[in-house]
Amino acid sequence: MRDSTTGAGIRPGQAGDLDELTEIYNHYVIHTPITFDIEPVTAGARRAWLEARSATGRHQLLVAEEAGKVLGYAASGPFRDKRAYETSVETSVYLAPHATGRGLGALLYDALFDALAGEDVHRAYAGVTQPNAASMRLHERFGFRPVGLFEGVGRKFGTYWDVAWLEKRLV
Repeated sequence: MRDSTTGAGIRPGQAGDLDELTEIYNHYVIHTPITFDIEPVTAGARRAWLEARSATGRHQLLVAEEAGKVLGYAASGPFRDKRAYETSVETSVYLAPHATGRGLGALLYDALFDALAGEDVHRAYAGVTQPNAASMRLHERFGFRPVGLFEGVGRKFGTYWDVAWLEKRLV
């Protein structure tokens, strides 16, 4: 699927995307508190994450690409490990730093939630490190609502960060 507004195509993630996906994620690890990973991850360490997602099912990975270059991704994965949570997913969107502000996050989330609509998924959750106005706007645009705030839950760059938890009803 190619979007006429952004020029980007959306497709399921593939093993060949692993290096670019890792590079995008590591930008946020190194430069922001958005993820609570402290050290950059290797593509090898991210392989299991990628392999746990498919083109169908509850746990998916979609990438936005342009001219063969991955610009970002949206993913759904397990919310918690216990079986009773299996119809709940945690979602996230990450964009290459040069690809922000183009509407790609919305394009990716739109495609992800369209794909999840046919799956046995009851709720989607997202944890958003605060402050992050852009991510909060994106999630609110897609019907997420705040359900809680974990205050000072993670320490990165010598600072304790809050995480807002958001919920979207899918069924």
